[in-house]
Amino acid sequence: MTVLAAVKSDALPEVASQSSAAIVKLPQPKRRPGRHPAFAGQVLASVVPPLLVITLILIVWQIACGDPASLFPGPLSIWEQSRELIVDPFFNRGGVDKGLFWHVSTSLSRVAIGFSMAALAGVLLGVWIGANKWALRAFDPVFQVLRTVPPLAWLPISLALFREAQPSALFVIFITSIWPVIINTAVGIRNLPQDYLNVGRVLRLSSAEMFFRIMAPAATPYIFTGLRIGIGMSWLAIVASEMLLGGVGIGFFIWDQYNASRISDIIVALIWVGLVGYALDRFVALLGRFASRGTAAS
Repeated sequence: MTVLAAVKSDALPEVASQSSAAIVKLPQPKRRPGRHPAFAGQVLASVVPPLLVITLILIVWQIACGDPASLFPGPLSIWEQSRELIVDPFFNRGGVDKGLFWHVSTSLSRVAIGFSMAALAGVLLGVWIGANKWALRAFDPVFQVLRTVPPLAWLPISLALFREAQPSALFVIFITSIWPVIINTAVGIRNLPQDYLNVGRVLRLSSAEMFFRIMAPAATPYIFTGLRIGIGMSWLAIVASEMLLGGVGIGFFIWDQYNASRISDIIVALIWVGLVGYALDRFVALLGRFASRGTAAS
């Protein structure tokens, strides 16, 4: 026992040394390259081409209209004549003497009210018409005719009905933007796979449950396509109607500057109209992309 213990005690340092010598430091995992270069490349690819096109347009525009005798102002003339309107869109001197921000805000508030009513009514009517083939046959020709009526054609009727500018503008927005919402929603409901509806019947879902659990998720891409078209038509309608209704609003501002022969201010206002319209379309498209996540049609 003593010899064995001695052997073991003598062997311990050797084993310890061998074990310590056997420890190998593992290499550190390599870090994955960050996504910043790829993201920067995507940003440049999406930003640089439009900037180049805009720069080219401004150069050609300035060359074509740079002559002081030109009837149409060039970019430099617009900057000189409408500098205050461009630099300070938030001024408010009372009445209609306001910056473009306040005119656009007033127009957007009208669009928000009128389009919200059109979206709600359009989706509900579209679901009913899409689910009922007899209603589709009866109402589709009527909707196809009414959707071709220009926004300004509805203005005399709205003024005769409401006698005031604000409700008349809301009516024009509503009646102009509801048709694409109805039609696209009905198309989405009509294109639902029959298997989806059969599952709802097997599960004995109520009408509300059938709509919220099956119809609405499957028809979401169609619904938001109609909403995108509708919001664009709403913006067109309010600009056109405000030219004749008066008061504060981007449409009235454009008409008022035309009467004052300030073409430069009109061009600045048109740029605002285009940018706001583009932002509205992107906003509805973003909502549609978010609502379509997880659905079969997304």
